[in-house]
Amino acid sequence: MKLALLLPLLLSVTASAQIKADLKSLKTGTGATAVQQQSQLDVSWPAGNNLTGKVTFDLDPAKPLLRTVTLGNQPVAAGVDPVFLLTVGRRDLLSQNGWNIFFDKVPTRPHETYPIKLKKSSASVKTEGSRTIVTIGRLSAETFEGNLEVTFFHGSPLFNVAAVLTTGRNAKAIVFDAGLVSNSNQWQNVSWINTGDSLKQQPIVSSDTAQHMAVKYRAIAAAGNKGALALFPPPHQYFYPLDEAFNLRFTWFGSQYRKMAEGYGIGIRQELQGDNRFVPWFNAPPGTKQRLNFFCLLSDRNANAALTAAKTFTRNDRYEKLPGFKTMSSHFHNEFVMNVIMAGKPVPEKPEFVGVFKRMGVDIVHLAEFHYTADPKGPDEKRLPQLKALFDLCEKQSDNEFLLLPGEEPNEFFGGHWLDIFPRPVYWVMSRKQGVPYVEEKPGYGKVYHIGNKQEMLKLLEDEKGLAWTAHPRTKGSVNTPDIYNHEAFFLSDRFMGAAWKAMPADLSEPRLGKRVLDLMDDMNNWGVKKTVICEADLFTITPQNEMYAHMNVNYLMLDQLPKYSDSWMPILDAMQHGRFFGSTGEVLIPSLRINDRISGDSLSLKADGTADVVLDLSWTFPMQYVDIISGDGEKVYHEKIQLTDTKAFGKQNFRFKPALKGRKWVRVEAWDVAVNGAFSQTFYIK
Repeated sequence: MKLALLLPLLLSVTASAQIKADLKSLKTGTGATAVQQQSQLDVSWPAGNNLTGKVTFDLDPAKPLLRTVTLGNQPVAAGVDPVFLLTVGRRDLLSQNGWNIFFDKVPTRPHETYPIKLKKSSASVKTEGSRTIVTIGRLSAETFEGNLEVTFFHGSPLFNVAAVLTTGRNAKAIVFDAGLVSNSNQWQNVSWINTGDSLKQQPIVSSDTAQHMAVKYRAIAAAGNKGALALFPPPHQYFYPLDEAFNLRFTWFGSQYRKMAEGYGIGIRQELQGDNRFVPWFNAPPGTKQRLNFFCLLSDRNANAALTAAKTFTRNDRYEKLPGFKTMSSHFHNEFVMNVIMAGKPVPEKPEFVGVFKRMGVDIVHLAEFHYTADPKGPDEKRLPQLKALFDLCEKQSDNEFLLLPGEEPNEFFGGHWLDIFPRPVYWVMSRKQGVPYVEEKPGYGKVYHIGNKQEMLKLLEDEKGLAWTAHPRTKGSVNTPDIYNHEAFFLSDRFMGAAWKAMPADLSEPRLGKRVLDLMDDMNNWGVKKTVICEADLFTITPQNEMYAHMNVNYLMLDQLPKYSDSWMPILDAMQHGRFFGSTGEVLIPSLRINDRISGDSLSLKADGTADVVLDLSWTFPMQYVDIISGDGEKVYHEKIQLTDTKAFGKQNFRFKPALKGRKWVRVEAWDVAVNGAFSQTFYIK
């Protein structure tokens, strides 16, 4: 790989006329101001707690872009430049399923890293609700061009720095590193929280070569005498999908980062080789506006205060408890049974992976064990002890506040990849030889099923009241499913729940995550089948050192209490099957949603004028971006987006909408914030 030895955001030093910023779209009365004096553009915004944030942009081509950054009367940074390094590779659009591909290995093909250059040719300031947006052009790298956008969020000392770029070329796959660099030596120390959850601090030595750091909460901070700045990425959007959630040292600090950043800096980074398995990077389709971005949070105190405040945007990487709900996460190939128990290794009283989930606030974990590691097809003398070990593990690790549920990704009989769950332990073998009965009693195990085809698989689900659903639909090993079997009896059965959502593929131009499955959800609704979509993680190794939160998601099931392991888990399956839940990345929550006084999964009638009353409670950390009321008529899908740009960070609000739904057969709701975190409801059916 060639590295162009150029400066980040390289400034054009050719003589040019002074830039006059366009301030016509800046509204008065918001508390934000913008004033230009010669080459300096002063932008201030209300930063909460009776403080004012202020950034002075220097439009002189030879000067650092951010002349000063202050909070209240405290200087936080001076003489700072944003830096963006864009690595461009090529997407495989032919071998599998186009832009939805996961089984791609982009870094094994030619790729190159480019510093994104800034030519200070224009500047503008505009107001969008409770945000002030400064746009400075023009940016360029490889075949990508665009502008720099800095967005200040009123009511908070938070702002976002984004390189918004577009290419006209096809099959581009990208990753980016970013941060802030300075030659002024005005910061004194750099701080982070290590993977053991302890604060670490180090004096800045301007000559120290840049290094990569494994941190918790994805944030790094720099501080001077009177203020500090924490820098962090969008918590989920920045992490393209991988099989492993390894912490690949996603932050950096020091001088001459990658020999391409002039000065000392702090920032975020990507490991180009990923987890050395399948490494798809981000999609960058032609004509899309790729938003390469990071957040900065100012503090008028110190780095510890800045990092502590930054953690709150992800609720300390923990899923908040909601009255009337229990959190559930699914699809983990931890393989503890085969790698530890069946391997004869010492079994800890409290396995490490269980503690990880408990600390994250997950109430229910649904495993996907035996993923190409065991003997799902038998013989019985191998398969049945493996299942018993799984059931015993789950029972022992479950208690009144945590439920560990057995599950598998069988990938037999139906086609593609799929998961299962039963309301109790079920012994079954994924093969049936001639003369072996469908079900029999076996000493030490009780009822044992042998399954030989999809008809018998459906019968097992019916007999034991289990559920199945498509894992990672339309990608990975489910490239063509559920589409190719949406007419089959097992799919049309109420035992086939639907599909699972994960944020893949990754595309930095999308205002929401996981479009692939959200579109499938709409398609299934238009097929006329009542299916639900749960969130899935699809991860292998679970450790405290991993970057778990970025790759996780959760389902909030409408449950007042957690079933005991020794009892039936049917309340969980009922909630999953009947749409009594919402999915979330964790930052945006839907404590209540009613349409014509019905809850998700219900059928409802419209009012005489074809409208419905949508009553929605939202809770959020990052400022909200929009709510989308999505509906369909059996053929088309309709989106009614309601912009929420007036919202500020850390809010709760009741919203009432009255969408026109005449002729529609179903409706559902999504909500997304400025960091592309979100939540989505299940479907309401219109009579």
